Amino acid sequence: MTTSSETVVVTGASTGIGAASARELARRGFHVLAGVRREQDADALRAPGIEPVILDITRPEHIADLAARVDSAWALVNNAAISVNAPVEALPLDEWRRTFEVNLFGHVAVTQALLPALLRHRGRVVNISSVGGRIAMATYGAYAGAKFALEAVSDALRRELAPLGVQVVVIEPGGVRTEMGDRGIATTSRLAADMSPDHQRRYGRLVRAIISQTAAGTGNGVTAAEAARVIAKAVTAGKPRTRYTIGRDAAVITRLARFLPDRMLDRVLAAGLRPHYA
Repeated sequence: MTTSSETVVVTGASTGIGAASARELARRGFHVLAGVRREQDADALRAPGIEPVILDITRPEHIADLAARVDSAWALVNNAAISVNAPVEALPLDEWRRTFEVNLFGHVAVTQALLPALLRHRGRVVNISSVGGRIAMATYGAYAGAKFALEAVSDALRRELAPLGVQVVVIEPGGVRTEMGDRGIATTSRLAADMSPDHQRRYGRLVRAIISQTAAGTGNGVTAAEAARVIAKAVTAGKPRTRYTIGRDAAVITRLARFLPDRMLDRVLAAGLRPHYA
């Protein structure tokens, strides 16, 4: 049983933002339980202050094992995620369900399991959403749908836990240079290759443009270490904001989504995608 009140749990810590957050929080003196899915990822991440644990957030037995180890916790950082891009019509329902299992239901399950430990310490929940949790671009239906839902769950949870002393914070990254971007492009390419001829005719050029835009956005994004510093701020701030964006693109897009009428926002997004059409 881990009893330190300065324990932080980070899910999805094998690479990218999760791994960088684990290292940044350990550097600040926390004992980090870093969720990874494979032993080789655990070996690569293990370091002073970082204790890797095997954790697939879609497997109840993994979550139960984690909860049994944590008696009191400073924070839970729900970071695990998968990236999926495909038109609503063309994405198979099994892929929709898998996206929601990882990007929404898994986070709810981990949060439910660790809330007793967080309540003992009056800790906080930090949910890693996305700019896609505020605006749904073409082919982002499943991904943004899960992130929109995570934002709604976070709002409800914040209002439920505030009287109990537990704070809930949402992080909304834009482009970040991580392996997740490359994996997302590979997944999008696989899904595109499996589309029917009709879907290829309707959406093929759109999907290729999205792949190009994603590659450009990831390449120009902030580093995982920069993202980790924002997350560490959300974990440690005495009075954290309810939401933090990461990257200039996220800050701009979330403001546009707040103030522009839908049709005008549609035109802005279409204009941003236009240079990526072959």
